[in-house]
Amino acid sequence: MSTEAVIVSTARTGVGKAYRGALNNTEGPTLAGHVIAEAVKRAGIAPGEVEDVVMGCAMQQGTMVMNVARKGAIRAGLPVTVAGTTIDRQCASGLQAIAVAARSVMHDGVEVAIGGGIESISLVQNEHMNRFHAVDDELTAMKPEMYMSMLETAEVVASRYNIGRDQQDEYSLECQRRVGAALQGGRFNDEIVPFTTKMAVVNKDTKEIGYQQVTLSKDEGPRPDTTAEGLAKIKPVFEGKTISAGNASQLSDGASACVIMSDKIAAQKGLKPLGIFRGFVAAGVEPDEMGVGPVVAIPRLLKRHGLKIDDIDLCVNGGSIAIGHPYGMTGARLTGHLLIEGRRRKAKYGVVTMCIGGGMGAAGLFEIVH
Repeated sequence: MSTEAVIVSTARTGVGKAYRGALNNTEGPTLAGHVIAEAVKRAGIAPGEVEDVVMGCAMQQGTMVMNVARKGAIRAGLPVTVAGTTIDRQCASGLQAIAVAARSVMHDGVEVAIGGGIESISLVQNEHMNRFHAVDDELTAMKPEMYMSMLETAEVVASRYNIGRDQQDEYSLECQRRVGAALQGGRFNDEIVPFTTKMAVVNKDTKEIGYQQVTLSKDEGPRPDTTAEGLAKIKPVFEGKTISAGNASQLSDGASACVIMSDKIAAQKGLKPLGIFRGFVAAGVEPDEMGVGPVVAIPRLLKRHGLKIDDIDLCVNGGSIAIGHPYGMTGARLTGHLLIEGRRRKAKYGVVTMCIGGGMGAAGLFEIVH
């Protein structure tokens, strides 16, 4: 009888605004350790029962350098017998990490693992970022689009597929509305674990940096009072183009982790899983239109599992435009939210999907347990 990989707990930080939010001074191992420790606690297992920690991170330098998953496991108080690895599939890194951890349970005899994701845009994507030999001239000659920013590729998608500014703003407004309604209903509360840390604050007059203790217990990004008129007034990033700060994913910091174990071990422990990992796929597209990645990934995922789009119970409470997008964290955050919200909505299947820098899409299939 085949082994199933079940998710028995999930924990995440609130998503902080990059550079000026609560997590702008929190080191990677401490950020990862906080959610790893809480996921273990929520699962009701002993720390030493975890065999491996897999964390996704898109920018592995600075505070995220040299395997932040292993460092985070130790920072969480897990014993040195717990291994760790950090993987990068850019915006799908957290989802990929969960897939890797789940597959180790399904196929390699691992009984308990942790999968998740982390990103500190504040501490890495800044003036100290290592840009030494960041561009390969020969690759640039072959495929210059590989080095396009997400903003640039978004403008390509908007132009190529005739998605005007009005449509983008309308989508953004709906995203903010859905997140606002979810906040009012307390639908993110069960996944967030409050985090007390020191935030860097710049004195407006002296420009000196000071530090103050803060507790982050909710996402900092949502703007539920957003209006169509307000969005329309925001200037585009590139003059004459369509992408603005109001209709794009926010730059953010955060971490998320979940405990994954075999269905047999969960049954032995009397644990009721949140859901079952069913599958993961990735697909490549032209790098200059990376935003269409899910259009290719989702059909591949569904076909592989004998499902149709109508078999998927859509579970949407807004997305990264409103909540924020810590690259490596997002896939793990979405997974945890899908399982909790899917149970509330009595859904059976849910799909987590996203586009990926470099020209890819990814999609993960989960079955919700009631």
